[in-house]
Parts: sequence; C-alpha cells; structure tokens
Amino acid sequence: MDNIESVTIKKMTPEDIDGIIAIESQAYGEHHWSKDSFINELHNELARYYTLFNEAGVITGYAGTWHILDEAHITNIAVSADHRRKHYGEALLKRVIDDCYLEMIKYITLEVRLSNTPAINLYSKYGFSSFGTRKGYYQDNNEDALIMWTKNIFFDEYKLPYEKMVKELEGKINIK
Repeated sequence: MDNIESVTIKKMTPEDIDGIIAIESQAYGEHHWSKDSFINELHNELARYYTLFNEAGVITGYAGTWHILDEAHITNIAVSADHRRKHYGEALLKRVIDDCYLEMIKYITLEVRLSNTPAINLYSKYGFSSFGTRKGYYQDNNEDALIMWTKNIFFDEYKLPYEKMVKELEGKINIK
C-alpha cells in the first residue's frame, strides 16, 4: 500500500492570508475576496476559518464558515489547482463538520456554482441536499448558485453515514 499523505489543518492566522489570496484568486478569478475581507473575517466572532498545509508545509487550501445560532454557513472551501483530487477539500469539509458537532450546530448550508460538479458531488456525498437556486448569484458571470443544506447532523440518519465516510477518508489521507 502507498504511503498515506498527511495534511495539517489549523485555524487561519493573518500570516496565512497571502497564501490564501493566491488560492482564492486562482479559484475565483478577479471576483475573489480581498486580503482585507479575510482579515475582517478573522475578527468576526461568528466566523471560523481554517488553513490546510500539505506535507511540505505549503498552504494548499482553506475553508470558512459562519456559525449563527444552530446553523453554519460555509462561506468558502478552496484548494489550489495543483492539489485538487487529493481529498484536501474533503478534509476541510470534515473539519468544518467536526467543528459543528463540537459547537452543537445542527444544520449546515452553502451556495455552490451550478457548474461546479465536483463540489456538488462532494457536498452530496456528505449529506447536503439541494433546496433551490439563487439566480445570478455569482458576479463574474451571473451564474446561478445551488443552495444546499444538511439535515440535522445529530440525527443518526446523518451521523452514521458521516462516521462511515470519515473512516474511509482516514484511509486515504492523514489529517492532523
């Protein structure tokens, strides 16, 4: 069996933001978040932001959420283009969901581009379902966004499949 790659996910710090901006720009083009937006999010009491480092210690992904009462809204998850399809995005999503369990957040929501099939497939795999669209949501090309939600993550109907997926993920990547 091949060696399992290791990644480290930590709370985002101001020192991470330049690396994050490079990924943000690559993922979202000219309509990406600014450095100031990320700095502001680090001071937002509702926000939780994480940075993913590969084995070489290079920033290769990030994720952010807002926790509002018993709901979490995923604001962004992105992985650098040369590190996609290595389960990094899945590792970040796991971190977000695990934090929701720790903070007693029951529901998780997000918007995703209708054309982003890999992301939609990942979210669907992790129990997110479509609940409509936001017309013209994305400013760069006026693309619609798919609105996705989980059921209550504390119910066995969600939690048991989640625990199984986490075991499978842990066989593919070591998350520190």
